[in-house]
Amino acid sequence: MSTPFPFTAVVGQDDLRLALLLNAVSPAVGGVLVRGEKGTAKSTAVRALSALMPEVDVVPGCRFSCDPHSPDPGCPDGPHEPGAGVARPARMVELPVGASEDRLVGALDIERALAEGVKAFEPGLLADAHRGILYVDEVNLLHDHLVDLLLDAAAMGASYVEREGVSVRHASRFLLVGTMNPEEGELRPQLLDRFGLTVEVSASREPDQRVEVVRRRLAHDDDPAGFAARWADEEAAVRARIAAARELLPSVRLGDGALRQIAATCAAFEVDGMRADIVMARTATALAAWAGRTDVRAEDVRQAALLALPHRRRRNPFDAPGLDEDKLDETLEEFGGQDGDGGGDDDPDPGPDGPGGPGGQPEPDDAPQGDGDAAARPEAGEGGEPRPSGAGEQSPVRAAEPFRTKVLSVPGLGEGAAGRRSRARTEHGRTTGARRPRGALTKLHLAATVQAAAPHQRARGRSGRGLVVRRDDLRQATREGREGNLVLFVVDASGSMAARQRMGAVKGAVLSLLLDAYQRRDKVGLVTFRGAAAEVALPPTSSVDAAAARLESLPTGGRTPLAAGLLRAHEVLRVERLRDPARRALVVVVTDGRATGGPEPVALAGRAARLFAAEGVASVVVDCESGPVRLGLAGRLADELGGTAVTLDELRADAIAGLVRDVQGTRRAA
Repeated sequence: MSTPFPFTAVVGQDDLRLALLLNAVSPAVGGVLVRGEKGTAKSTAVRALSALMPEVDVVPGCRFSCDPHSPDPGCPDGPHEPGAGVARPARMVELPVGASEDRLVGALDIERALAEGVKAFEPGLLADAHRGILYVDEVNLLHDHLVDLLLDAAAMGASYVEREGVSVRHASRFLLVGTMNPEEGELRPQLLDRFGLTVEVSASREPDQRVEVVRRRLAHDDDPAGFAARWADEEAAVRARIAAARELLPSVRLGDGALRQIAATCAAFEVDGMRADIVMARTATALAAWAGRTDVRAEDVRQAALLALPHRRRRNPFDAPGLDEDKLDETLEEFGGQDGDGGGDDDPDPGPDGPGGPGGQPEPDDAPQGDGDAAARPEAGEGGEPRPSGAGEQSPVRAAEPFRTKVLSVPGLGEGAAGRRSRARTEHGRTTGARRPRGALTKLHLAATVQAAAPHQRARGRSGRGLVVRRDDLRQATREGREGNLVLFVVDASGSMAARQRMGAVKGAVLSLLLDAYQRRDKVGLVTFRGAAAEVALPPTSSVDAAAARLESLPTGGRTPLAAGLLRAHEVLRVERLRDPARRALVVVVTDGRATGGPEPVALAGRAARLFAAEGVASVVVDCESGPVRLGLAGRLADELGGTAVTLDELRADAIAGLVRDVQGTRRAA
């Protein structure tokens, strides 16, 4: 067994270590979501925490880790009589991104349940993690239904398995830790709210600290056991401090003054619901116990707010999580000074060896943007001066306000990743039929199973009331739900689109469709074309906020190489089909239909468009042509693509309602 990196040897990351330790002291805080770029010790710190957790007493032979002093009366391995148990280390269980529902919650032997009436249950990871740590790396890539099951179990402290009227329940209380890289996609706001605390981590920019990180990592890799031995005293001290804080926790007093500060803070930051207030109260109490105090002070409330509120202020995927600390201090000061609370200026004690203060906090929502952003500046010409408009390029235009759109879907029935856009065969959804299972049975079709077993009952010697069921009789339910697609935007950024008001409206429309793609769990990509060529501004990704950022900084100007844009999009789809063949694509071309530059630009664009039609790729052309004289070029392009066209004015809300029918009708007619 490999020796984990010591928790106390992690350099910096004070907020991360503090949040983990607070949950170790009080699992009722609700877990930690760790957001940050790759290579920032997220997984290292989480895995190291398990070595600091106090040992747990369990009932011998119980697969569900029941406490021998107060065993779960509903334990599937019970009932257990209270008595002596055996001590073992707290487990850290990792949930892989590709795990199935049965692996998470456990599997029920349906054949034995039907034939013998026996609840033969194989525990899953939720049972293994009971009274320990459940760690989900890349939690933002986990399927939504698994995240829902996971968070429901964490909230209720129990896991339920329901299969065709047969149910099993077992206790499942654990410290939930999830890590994610926001560049790979965001969690939905309602799922973010279910994590008690969140921390933002990033690599240090201080050379000395980076040197120390490398030095310790290399020393551990060269001699893991020796390195761990050098940190054994610090590890033992933190382990003892966790145990002492747990003992002290029930004695900590949360006064009315601190409660008023908590309520006022949540109200001031317009946090939805009451979960934030409860989490802040539990976190502030754990902070006081960690500091060895029995009273909650203003500095505890302040630190609790910095850990519990930033992710709850996120309203849409384009909002950066964060908290205005000046506003926080003003609120605490206004409602402070009661029950002996301090003024909130003292730094809390974050842990065994780190300074206090909110290190690594995200920037507030009102951070400077726009013209001051380097990504939004016009490209410079020679000598570093901004390129004049005569050079064929204009500075980026801000997007108009986004609006709600109706769904665009891909025709037919797919088998792609779970989502909310197009029809697909899925494990979850309405039942449409039955088939023989391929591999393990996951969703039983009871009527079809009984129908398959019924003709053989006499030959099988049935004598009692029970049905004699064999494995060959079992039938898997086929279900229809929704899948997520790849929505590839092909955006014309040429001079013909450069009227600032019109380009702002175009960007607003694309931004609205990006928001819709986020809500429907799609991957998105962005191809732009202008001047002499096309470029992939954003390869297919689950991070729609990255696409929004690229769109915002998109400059315009130059000729209109429409054929180059379509060919580049075709190549992107070809590569993506190799990576993810089950995910179907929807191509959204945003253009006025003009094509200039090079020999026969219109004919070249037509030939490029027919490549999509030949492969059956679903497409929509958003016609951006304006003015009293319209050439109808976007409509012709849509015909070549085998898709449909919609004007920019028709893209809003109710006007787009018939677009799906138009797409499907056009494809059927073709």
